[in-house]
Amino acid sequence: MVKWRVVIAVGLICAVAVLLALWVTHSRQMGSWLQVHTGTINEAGPYYGFWSGFGSDIEEFGVLGAITAGVYSLIKKYNCHEPGCWRIGQHPAAGGQFLLCYRHHPDYQGKKPTHELIQRLHREHLKREAAIHGKLDEIHQRLQAQSPAAHRENGSDSTPTTTVGGQ
Repeated sequence: MVKWRVVIAVGLICAVAVLLALWVTHSRQMGSWLQVHTGTINEAGPYYGFWSGFGSDIEEFGVLGAITAGVYSLIKKYNCHEPGCWRIGQHPAAGGQFLLCYRHHPDYQGKKPTHELIQRLHREHLKREAAIHGKLDEIHQRLQAQSPAAHRENGSDSTPTTTVGGQ
């Protein structure tokens, strides 16, 4: 299998190397082009062209960067927790710890959930909840049955007597 990330990284490195080589071989022309387009030459005062042209866009780059960071954060929050998957994670797994897309969710086995599957999973969920509540009721009743017996053993079954004023 081809590792696409490695291929893309090598391609970007080669492109940067080619651009640097072109810059060095044509430095006089490239330098002049850069000076004219950033506004640092052919203006009334030093750097007037920069601050009234290209330099005034610095704030706009900051705003665009903040918007991009916000969108990226939202995407990372709601996308599938499977590494490398860019789909939206809509289905909770592992008790809600993970949000997975239908392709990576273990119950769906890579297929979109059908009506029958949704009904089956809902019935299984209701059975688990009923079993949990049944166990809790059983424990609660056992504790209530033991509570009066514990009070009788400690001698606290009788009503306490109180004296007023230490008499």
